[in-house]
Amino acid sequence: MAEPRGLRDIPAGARIAVLGAVTGAAACALPALRQNVPWAAVALLAGLYALCEWPARCPVLAGRVSVPVASGSFFPVLLAAVFLLPPAAAALVAVPGALIAHVEDEPRRVRRTWRAAQLALAARAAAGAHVLLGGRAALGGRSTATAPDFPYVLVPAAAAALVFCLVLTALDGLILTTAERRPVRTAWRGLLLRSLAPHCVHGLAGLMMAVLWRSRFGPPAALFVLLPMYISCWVFAQYHRERAAHQATIRALVQAVDIKDRYTRGHSERVGRASELIARELGMEEGRLEVIRFAGILHDVGKLGVPTRVLRKDGPLTEQERAVIELHPEYGHEMVRGIGFLGEARAAVLHHHERLDGSGYPYGLVGTQIPEAARVVAVADAFDAMTSTRSYRRARPVAAAVTELERCAGAQFDPRMVAGLVRALSRYGWHVEVTADEPGAAGARGNVPPPRPTAAPGADRPPAGSAPRPGPGPFTTPGA
Repeated sequence: MAEPRGLRDIPAGARIAVLGAVTGAAACALPALRQNVPWAAVALLAGLYALCEWPARCPVLAGRVSVPVASGSFFPVLLAAVFLLPPAAAALVAVPGALIAHVEDEPRRVRRTWRAAQLALAARAAAGAHVLLGGRAALGGRSTATAPDFPYVLVPAAAAALVFCLVLTALDGLILTTAERRPVRTAWRGLLLRSLAPHCVHGLAGLMMAVLWRSRFGPPAALFVLLPMYISCWVFAQYHRERAAHQATIRALVQAVDIKDRYTRGHSERVGRASELIARELGMEEGRLEVIRFAGILHDVGKLGVPTRVLRKDGPLTEQERAVIELHPEYGHEMVRGIGFLGEARAAVLHHHERLDGSGYPYGLVGTQIPEAARVVAVADAFDAMTSTRSYRRARPVAAAVTELERCAGAQFDPRMVAGLVRALSRYGWHVEVTADEPGAAGARGNVPPPRPTAAPGADRPPAGSAPRPGPGPFTTPGA
């Protein structure tokens, strides 16, 4: 499926949300044309915010220096505008910077437009709250020859930062629901708690900028507040690079597995995606979703320790060969146990072949003794194994795979995880590419529920002594 590149390529609900936000932002900013606005201050603050966002887009600097990459790195400038300017003028400050900000994913123009409208609405609402609580008067300044009214000046500033945070998180949840089709019950979960503390820190820095701006030292003194903020952003950029290095390590491990076992090429990435979908449907915290995805991606990394001749064997496995393959969870756990950032993904690598009834391996764990992440990966692994073509059988339809998972729920698989996968498939569909280098495999695809197969799901090969048996023919259902 091609990446969306314009407004017409995104879901209808997301188009309505973007157009509504843009219309609302324009309505918030238009009064500035009829008011006595300090346009020099507006231009200076807008230019400063745009300058802060520019390095990540600059072809000379990007990739050569560590620049902040996350939206929100320079919110103190926007919040200083909230404290210093009329509400309608404050809404304008974020627009130029948002329109030139670094965006990684398509559609970039739509994302930048949405971000500009979102920040304009948040700044307008925050400035309104600040004015309502008497924040402008509490700041004091050169014109009134009064000092800031401490500690009261903190009250309207805190209220403005809170409103700013609330509007941003509300709109973030809205776009997740409409554009990414997240469940309404989980779209906003955790957004406010994760954002509140950073926005309070940004609000305090913005208040320091505003106080210095209104002091006898003037705007140049306010710029010094940005120095510690930029240092903190630089630290965050280092973290981002370290995280990218972690992901590159994981990709290298997965590519090594794909090269060694050509019959399951692409399987790890799909299991990672399916695992994340299940975890999201179960309402897991956002911070766990990436770890669950890593667990799915790395679940077969232990195959690097299995002899290649066993992995690439076209016929049925002997008992000894099957015993060797069943060591791959323990091999994988040994390989990843020293990678600290994987967290509970390490346990999933070790236990993803355990069964609820205790007949799995390597340790025969029962029920909730099996880590939750491993139960998620077990369902995702079995689902992709059934819906992708292998050397010894053709892919089964998604509907058949889901029916078989439901049949085995309670004995082999956790029913909650199976139900989560079914809901995710009905919401997002599924797209499977060919994973076997065999003639006639082209076009093997799957897509949407409900499902069913005949062999026990999850096994990488047929049991010893059995003849390879083709499954039912593939099909494609519209809507994936």
